[in-house]
Amino acid sequence: MSRVGMSCPGCGSFSIVDDDLYCQPQRVCVDCGAVVSEGALADEPVGGADVSYSRTTAVAKRPCVNLIKGVQRVKAICQILRVHSEIENLSQTYYNQAYLHESFIKVSLQKKEVLAGCCVLVSCRLLNWPITMATISCLLDADPMVVGAIYQEMVDVLNIEAPIINVTDVMEAHGQEYKISLLHVPEELAENSKDLTKRAVALVELAADTWIVTGRKPVPIMMAATYLAWQSLKPNRQRLKLSLDKFCQIAKVNKHKPALKRITEIKEVLCKLGQEIPWLREEVTPDNVVRQVEDILKHRYALLRRALRTHEDFLLAEHRAGCEDPLTESAPSQIPEVREPTPHASSEQCEPSAEKAQRAGDDNPCAVPELLPDTQENRRPAPNWGKRVLFAPPCVVHTKKRRAEQPELKDVTGEEEISDTEIDSYIRTPQEARQFALTQRMLSLSESDKS
Repeated sequence: MSRVGMSCPGCGSFSIVDDDLYCQPQRVCVDCGAVVSEGALADEPVGGADVSYSRTTAVAKRPCVNLIKGVQRVKAICQILRVHSEIENLSQTYYNQAYLHESFIKVSLQKKEVLAGCCVLVSCRLLNWPITMATISCLLDADPMVVGAIYQEMVDVLNIEAPIINVTDVMEAHGQEYKISLLHVPEELAENSKDLTKRAVALVELAADTWIVTGRKPVPIMMAATYLAWQSLKPNRQRLKLSLDKFCQIAKVNKHKPALKRITEIKEVLCKLGQEIPWLREEVTPDNVVRQVEDILKHRYALLRRALRTHEDFLLAEHRAGCEDPLTESAPSQIPEVREPTPHASSEQCEPSAEKAQRAGDDNPCAVPELLPDTQENRRPAPNWGKRVLFAPPCVVHTKKRRAEQPELKDVTGEEEISDTEIDSYIRTPQEARQFALTQRMLSLSESDKS
């Protein structure tokens, strides 16, 4: 039955008829096959291709449950760190990109949880928000080595150029983790966060100038600097007697074992500088150096120059005493150079002689290594120059013992030449022959007695 007054929007034809499909009546265009449903023409012809999922009622695909939980975890970390909305949005963007990447789509849930923290960390670094990797590891309760590996993999996968953060840049964020304000501890133990951060930054800068920071993890150094800064701001009896363990318990932070070594190293540097303060009459020791931290940090650049000059004078005097002759006045350095003798040198200079060259075992600073015979006895390891200077990197001062190279075993053919000294070692001396004969006689007598 044809329908009058209706036209097909696809082809414009007026040939619209009723077509009963099973129990459902439909109106169909005879020319193009378009279907009229509930008074409107459909775009799909009768018997056309299957309708895709995107063209059904479920237009937007819902994300998986783990992705939703991961985004919620990113938001929670951002709220704990109190970052601004720009960092939070960037963290969610990076997490969505990394989660759908083939490197992270089929990994464990633990790795996806760490991935959320890594996205927050890289967003903070890109937008100059001071957060350390140790802070993220603590929030996630994960191993820092695992966090570092996933962070590096994520940066490589997403092709992100993250800047390297300096230790002093993160001191402000690190200092806020210590709960030592008036709201948490008594007044005699409380300290202002700004004053504590300022003093701790100065200690970290001093540690960097004296090579303590080189090759070290930043968190123990910051903890040691914060502890010493807290003691030095009000060096009363109550603060000085509190150990690092008690301080961490009061401040409600987790203690790092390497921080004890960093405290000892920083105190050694403070003692070396404190000895150069001219108005101090008492000897500066690690027990009382905390009271002098304020003066040391206030004049640290002048004290550093003075301490280096004093150490250079000491090395120069020691070198003069070893050579038994004064050196000509020249600009001293931390490692005084020994000038090579010339044929026209005066008798006051250190001239190597044959007798001095033969005494290879003596630690004579005037001996020239080139004049010593190249024998196994003279092949000694070079002295550790880190112990001769006032400040040196830790890897130089505490060098690791290297395993000696073992000579390669050569095949013995039996045709090797035998030296005269080796032959003499097999021949018994007259004294050894007498001792051997006496021993044989005693053994024979003891056997006869037993029989």
